[in-house]
Amino acid sequence: MKRILLLVLILACHTAAAYNIDTLVVMSKSMYKEVRNIVITPNQYSKNGKAYPVLYMLHGATDDYMFWPEYVPEVREFADRYQVILVFPDGARTSWYFDSPVDSTFRYETYISKELVSHVDQNYNTIANSKGRAITGLSMGGHGAFYLAFRHPDIWGAAGSTSGGMDFRPFPDEWDLAKRLGSFAEYPENWERNTVVNMVPLIDKDTLALIFDCGTEDFFYEGNNALHHKLLNRGIPHTYIEHPGGHTLDYWLISIEYHLIFFEDYFTRTE
Repeated sequence: MKRILLLVLILACHTAAAYNIDTLVVMSKSMYKEVRNIVITPNQYSKNGKAYPVLYMLHGATDDYMFWPEYVPEVREFADRYQVILVFPDGARTSWYFDSPVDSTFRYETYISKELVSHVDQNYNTIANSKGRAITGLSMGGHGAFYLAFRHPDIWGAAGSTSGGMDFRPFPDEWDLAKRLGSFAEYPENWERNTVVNMVPLIDKDTLALIFDCGTEDFFYEGNNALHHKLLNRGIPHTYIEHPGGHTLDYWLISIEYHLIFFEDYFTRTE
């Protein structure tokens, strides 16, 4: 409750700022429940005016749709600075953004890639194709961004990840992964099939514009470095950045704006 009140106060303090904030509630038919999301539009946005590109930003494990606007308040200004609509979906704290093969109540791949995208395009003035959509995220959300983009390049044309869990197999007891995939000992095929580092064959050099980064002291560093080399080996263009840092908010505060610059360039080139 304190976090909700804090976010309300933050948003209230910025009502005169050069951006607009909505709470978007979507009824998920695939999960039979309402899901809350935040949408930030540029100050000049009008439903009857210009169509804008859309950037979906995914939160990490144990957090929710309020993470980015609350803990990285700079993102609220990105909508105006980069002339983009920002969407912050809720990932149920530890959904990992896929359709769980062992729990039918967790269908977040279907929710985000089909239900939410459709709802946003129907209710906002968007560039409603892959050239006008990008997706990024941190930690679990970095995994989710690449997972969704690799599997749905017809929906997203560009994807990013900061400190992403690109290979979660070394962490079988963490972040409710066993609840979403079944235990690693019993269901190894679920883990192999759904970890991003094994999904590189789904894309080729012309599929997606990619950017990802990870701190060299991050526990996800090895997985990110392995993904970088797999992409290199297959000749898939991408931007990969590594520099000193851990799995921390301070690191994400610096890295996320590189993603926005990258996506701004992508949207400009594909206009």
